[in-house]
Amino acid sequence: MLLSLLCACTQRQQEGVVLKFWAMGREGEVVTALIPEFERTHPGVHVEVQQLPWTAAHEKLLTAYAGEVMPDVFQLGNTWIPEFEILKALTPLDAYAAASQVVRQDDYFPGIWDTNIVNGKLWGVPWYVDTRVMFYRQDLLKRAGYTRPPQSWDDWMKAMQAIKRIVGPDNYAILLPSDEFEPLLALALQQNEPLLRDGDRYGNFRSAGFQRSLQLYADMYAQKLAPLNRITNVYHEFGMGYVSFYISGPWNMGEFKRRLPAGQQDSWMTAPLPGPSGPAASVAGGSSLVLASSSKHKKEAWQLIEYLSRTETMARFHELTGDLPPRRSNWALPRLANDVYARAFAQQFERVRPTPKVAEWEQIATEMRLVAERVTHNELTVAQAAELLDAKADHILEKRRWMLARKEAR
Repeated sequence: MLLSLLCACTQRQQEGVVLKFWAMGREGEVVTALIPEFERTHPGVHVEVQQLPWTAAHEKLLTAYAGEVMPDVFQLGNTWIPEFEILKALTPLDAYAAASQVVRQDDYFPGIWDTNIVNGKLWGVPWYVDTRVMFYRQDLLKRAGYTRPPQSWDDWMKAMQAIKRIVGPDNYAILLPSDEFEPLLALALQQNEPLLRDGDRYGNFRSAGFQRSLQLYADMYAQKLAPLNRITNVYHEFGMGYVSFYISGPWNMGEFKRRLPAGQQDSWMTAPLPGPSGPAASVAGGSSLVLASSSKHKKEAWQLIEYLSRTETMARFHELTGDLPPRRSNWALPRLANDVYARAFAQQFERVRPTPKVAEWEQIATEMRLVAERVTHNELTVAQAAELLDAKADHILEKRRWMLARKEAR
């Protein structure tokens, strides 16, 4: 018995500090390749990585929080940060970042950094970033009379109408999958009016700006520029010219390179999203690294976040995953600077905007997608959809209003 206790104590002393780090999906698999260098440069600190599938990650984190067994550091989708901030599950990082020689706010894309600020405090450090840009067939666009991608909504509609004329009635100009809310969300974020109002207590979908965005989205279907039917193989249909524009994210750069025939690799390109009067906003997405408020090793946990945030570490992470880095210094390195397909993302990241910072946002975004689909099927007018969306958002935000009212009454 005594021998066992002595062995256990000796083992703990040899281990030193053990950090628990949870990461999701492919990132959770790949990040293990980066940990040995951190452990080499931080003697006495050992990192245990647990990979979580994205489908179970949210529930797993909430269960860990309820059971008081949170990891020290974990990956968090930036739309989840408001929820975990409300739970007081996160450590504010303002003081850590201010003292850091590695995590420098001015090197991060502003809209991405902003997704980590809730109620005036910094709760995460961007790890990799995501947004939506246009993937387009530049050969078909040229045939339609355009030598460069459109930059304004008016030019975009004219270009799609011109493409529709040359591809014929059985083909289309743009793919807008009905199970994705991001294209409409990106258009809505280009407006001056916020999507929620009164301190994010109520929906603001009846605003003129959102209705303009939804009208543009609906017009693409009404003018038969976008197909109503679902496409099972985007890459095949894009390659066949069934669609010429596709609003999508950075993962599809690799997919288009792999899946389109060699003879078509010069036929496609990426471009920032057109805006109401010129290049404008898109969605600020991605994941951040956060530090649990319950961690007993906050100093070492922050050191891990700093290490993973270094330009050279992020460059290696990009090589391993294809994920895009949130730091401008990484985009100056040859691998990204010389990638013609990535340039549109670099330009777009300078103009991304965060979604409303409320725990209920993903529920509201789902309702936005479902209501918009009814507009495209002529079941609702734009005005009716806006009114319905406000009602749904107001219902979803009811608990938030109650919580804020209690807080203000104290």
